[in-house]
Amino acid sequence: MMDLERISLARQMDMVFRELSEELKTLTSGTAFVQIRNDAIGKFGVRHNPIDCKDSSEVQAEKGLNAAQQKSFRNMAIEALSFKKGWTHGEICFDFTVRQKMLVVSAQFESHYNMANVMIRLNQRTAYLEKNLDS
Repeated sequence: MMDLERISLARQMDMVFRELSEELKTLTSGTAFVQIRNDAIGKFGVRHNPIDCKDSSEVQAEKGLNAAQQKSFRNMAIEALSFKKGWTHGEICFDFTVRQKMLVVSAQFESHYNMANVMIRLNQRTAYLEKNLDS
């Protein structure tokens, strides 16, 4: 079994977008998301509304993201990882839409922290300081 901690987060993001490729071929908008725990991607997927409220006179249905758009999306997601600073747990959401045949993407980062971990680190620092001050 492959250990995710040994695979860079950028490579994991690449793997995610390759896995989502077939689904992205059918979508013109939605939100791709990755959930990160211990700097490894766990759960990932796409949120979308399969029923668009369009004017009934608009008969021509759009396809999904083409190969060039998917490559651009994947590269942007990998580049966006450089904005992830100082957290190991959280979620990144990429809202995407195709407008006039151009892909528009925005990213939102959500960091997660656990108060129990903060308290453990605080107790460890306090114990360390107490030990070293007594010496």
